[in-house]
Amino acid sequence: MRRLLALSALLLLLAAGAVQAQEPEATYILAGRLLDVRSGRLLENQVIVIRGERIEQIVPVASAGIPHGATVIDLTQATVLPGLIDAHDHLTGDHRFHGYRSLGVSVPRAALYGATNARRTLLTGFTSVRDVGADGYADVALRDAINEGEILGPRLLVSGPALGITGGHCDENLLPAEYNHRAQGVADGPWAARAKVREVVKYGADLVKFCATGGVLSKGDDVGVQQYTLEEMQAIVEEAHKLGRRVAAHAHGAEGIKTAILAGVDSVEHASLIDDEGIRLARARGTFLVMDIYNDDFILSKGAEMGMLPESLEKERQIGQLQRDNFRRAWQGGARMAFGSDGGVYPHGDNARQFAYMVKYGMTPLEAIQAATINAAELLGWSDRVGALEPGKFADLIAVEGNPLTDVTALERVRFVMKGGAAIRHDLPR
Repeated sequence: MRRLLALSALLLLLAAGAVQAQEPEATYILAGRLLDVRSGRLLENQVIVIRGERIEQIVPVASAGIPHGATVIDLTQATVLPGLIDAHDHLTGDHRFHGYRSLGVSVPRAALYGATNARRTLLTGFTSVRDVGADGYADVALRDAINEGEILGPRLLVSGPALGITGGHCDENLLPAEYNHRAQGVADGPWAARAKVREVVKYGADLVKFCATGGVLSKGDDVGVQQYTLEEMQAIVEEAHKLGRRVAAHAHGAEGIKTAILAGVDSVEHASLIDDEGIRLARARGTFLVMDIYNDDFILSKGAEMGMLPESLEKERQIGQLQRDNFRRAWQGGARMAFGSDGGVYPHGDNARQFAYMVKYGMTPLEAIQAATINAAELLGWSDRVGALEPGKFADLIAVEGNPLTDVTALERVRFVMKGGAAIRHDLPR
């Protein structure tokens, strides 16, 4: 018996040694200032201990006990905060191709644009992205290539083709009738809509996106008019939730927004013409609003050069400022908000320009940062893995010079990016 006990103890020691030998070495980040996005506190002189892809602990420098010869990244002259999250992006879209120009972009070409745009987006500090609408499942291919380590990009949740009615914002209205063409996500009626949800999930969608109202950059529809009926929206939401997928509704018009919220969507995208009742509904139901209030400037100054239709520019002139004013009203009214910029309408990589507009229209810098970290992580269903610098979460973090709590535009000048414990960018003095 004594021999057996001794042998068992030896085997346990050997097994423990083998596990320890396989454990990755720790990386130590020296953070001059670390932003706790939950409390808004800036913590001085912290050490972030990273092992593998995740944060192991965060401790003051004085108690860190960094071993001799350890890997150390010196960010003592910077402010460190979680990697940013954009909850409304189109990585396979390109800002140079709108209107009739977009007809010349094939799905394979869009996927290649996506590879370039994903890298650019990651390098500017957005380590997680929700991609809401792509033709031909190019976004699914992009997500899978990033996950396999074949290309560089943020963590992705993707929707595949967005669902919509015949002739609506999510259809293709640029071609004449003899082409008999419709977009891949078109589905009319509750049962057809359910079938389309099942189809996009079959081919790899992480979430479902549908168009509840007209849109700005589509031809022949009114931006504020509701498109799907309540019954159709309920069918989409019920089917998606049954299959474990969250639902994002493109909606500009007030009635379409309220109908989508009543149908149970998880987020309303754009929400340009939301009224007081819509704000109350969103607050009562916990529905996130994702309002892209930067790109109005790009559309009105550069849109014609990029092929946007005259009717699209007119629609933007009608709703752009209203959306910004309603952003302020919705935020002051207690609605939950997540950062989403509609990348692809404007050049990818400029996502962080929206922070200054969020502050101008009612948020504090901290609240704008929270919208792109803990709030967006909750919307994505990823609160357990991203959105804050905490033990157990992925080591997704960025660093900027200066203090983003007093100058939120510092987030437009990200100097260090880490995703999953791997330093992707390091432009700070070493």
